[in-house]
Amino acid sequence: MTRKAPLPASSWSIAPQSVGSAGSAALLREYLTDVADRWYVLNLGRRCTPEEIEGHLAEDPSDDLDPPKGLLMVARRDGEPVGCVGLRWFDRARGAAELKRMYVRPAARGQGLAPALLAEAEAVARQWGAERILLDTRKDLVEAVALYTRHGFAHVPRYNSPEENPYAEVWMAKELRA
Repeated sequence: MTRKAPLPASSWSIAPQSVGSAGSAALLREYLTDVADRWYVLNLGRRCTPEEIEGHLAEDPSDDLDPPKGLLMVARRDGEPVGCVGLRWFDRARGAAELKRMYVRPAARGQGLAPALLAEAEAVARQWGAERILLDTRKDLVEAVALYTRHGFAHVPRYNSPEENPYAEVWMAKELRA
């Protein structure tokens, strides 16, 4: 497999964008389709249907990634959305923000965008005054777990309930240093 050469950071921009904007909505739908398809294939032997995707979007709409609860950051290359990452307060009293909806379109993968999105999320969390970032994911999303591990996230005990995320199997956190 050939690896794409990393793009210089100047070739993309990362900025907050409303969850309801067209670019954000498309990225969030692609994110959900990507992770849902992997789960459905692994557990049910088939891909997710469009109706199932619509149901999942309705059940978990990402509106907690708009201010004042959170923030969705969208990466663009040549004006086109290519990735996103969300950040929301999980437990403000304990200084814990939560990383959500990390996604890079397949054509933009392997070019350094995911680490740039993580760095942007960490910078925003620090601006908010967060002391740590939490995240949950699944065991089959091995690329995500490897990315988070490479960037200083460590495994932690479950921090949310099965009702909050019935698909979570891996919980990680990163302490933010000033």
